[in-house]
This record gives sequence, C-alpha cells and structure tokens, in this order.
Amino acid sequence: MPVRPYQPKDRDAVYDICVRTGAAGQDARGHYLSDELLADVYAGPYLALEPQLAFVLEEGGHVVGYVLGTAHTAAFVEAWRARWLPRVASRYPPLVEPARTGDERLIATLHHPEWMLAPELVPHPAHLHVDLLPQAQGAGHGRRLVETFLAAAAAAGAPSLHLGTGDTNTRALRFYERLGFQRLPVAGAEGTTFFWCPTAMGGSKFR
Repeated sequence: MPVRPYQPKDRDAVYDICVRTGAAGQDARGHYLSDELLADVYAGPYLALEPQLAFVLEEGGHVVGYVLGTAHTAAFVEAWRARWLPRVASRYPPLVEPARTGDERLIATLHHPEWMLAPELVPHPAHLHVDLLPQAQGAGHGRRLVETFLAAAAAAGAPSLHLGTGDTNTRALRFYERLGFQRLPVAGAEGTTFFWCPTAMGGSKFR
C-alpha cells in the first residue's frame, strides 16, 4: 500500500475515513447532526490550511488511511480562526455554552480552536491526526504514516510533536505506546490522553 501526498481529489475519501473511525476508532456515521461535522473539525481545516502536511495510504487506487496535521500549532490556530471558521460557521452557528451534547461539544471545538494551545502542549508545536480503515490496520501502515508525517514536520522546523486520543480508544493508546511516544499530562483534559515525541523519531526509531 503506497503512501503519497494528499491531493484535492482525496478530500471526500479523507472525510469518509474520519467519520468511519471517529467513535474511538469505530464508525461514527449517524452519531451527529451531520456526518460532515466531525470531519469539518478534525480533517477539513488541515486539508484546507496545510495540505502539504497531509498524506494518504492507498490500496488498489482507493484511499484507506491518512495522516494530517501541522508543524506549528499556534500559527495553525490563527489560520483556523481567520480562514477556516468563516467557511463553515454558517453551517454550525455558535451555541449557548456550556456544551452538553456531542454535537454541541464538537461545534464548541470548531469555534474555539484555542483549546489546542494548552500550556503543556506548547513545547511540542507540531500535532497530527492519523486514521485507517479496518482493512488497513495492524500491518504497519499506521507506523509508516506517522513516520512520514514526523519527517515532514521536522523538515518544516518542528522539533517535537504532540497528539491526543480518547481514553476509551485502547487500540490507539497501545499503538502510540508501541511507537515509543511518551504520555503528556495536560490539566483539564478529561477523556483525552496526550502523547509527545521528538520529530527526529521519524528518521531513526521508526526504521
């Protein structure tokens, strides 16, 4: 299965994979008011703002996995608010907070990208999201995608990276621990476990 740079034609496939793996690694279709809501938070901003740091995994000409992210989270948050939020805000108007339902929490996340700037995360400026369909899991392809992103983030000047995954996504937790990522305590991060690693791992430990 080749890994290659993202192309605009891959957008719908990436959105589909994001939703089909969006419930702690399981299918999240039908969980929210719109299947696109989840991907408009966790995939769309990256494809629109930093497509050069998005990569896809192919099987038989079909996209079955991806990795995407940013090398500089603080700048990405500014771009999200200035360039991404105006594109989607009309579909998801801000709600009266505090958020109570899953839909409301996602919409609040969309309108408040500053949540990515927790003090504990700032020393690790890059971050990523990686997702694979079930048929592509368990064969080392996730490792290859992460390695590809780490090398690209290092080339873009990021010394280290962070990521978060749901506490109930035990498969993802084990995956990052096997790769050698270190857990990163973040105050107030209920339900999410954060990890970090140096981007240099993309060219050393993963090989």
